[in-house]
Amino acid sequence: MKEKDINFEQAMEELEKIAAELEKGELDLDTSVSKFEEGMELSKKCNEILENAEKKITILLNKDGELIEESFTSND
Repeated sequence: MKEKDINFEQAMEELEKIAAELEKGELDLDTSVSKFEEGMELSKKCNEILENAEKKITILLNKDGELIEESFTSND
């Protein structure tokens, strides 16, 4: 599966697998570094997916019989 085609849930699942492998401490250094790099790329992909989802969230309000689309803002 290409990283471009991966969805958030699949990326998180892969990240969990990588973390578990690294936590066991049974991998050699080269493999550990490779897994870490793969995990960082997956982490970036997850962040990108979340940012894109946040941009897509909109609220439709009915004002004076007219639908107005407003960007979603969180109350953090």
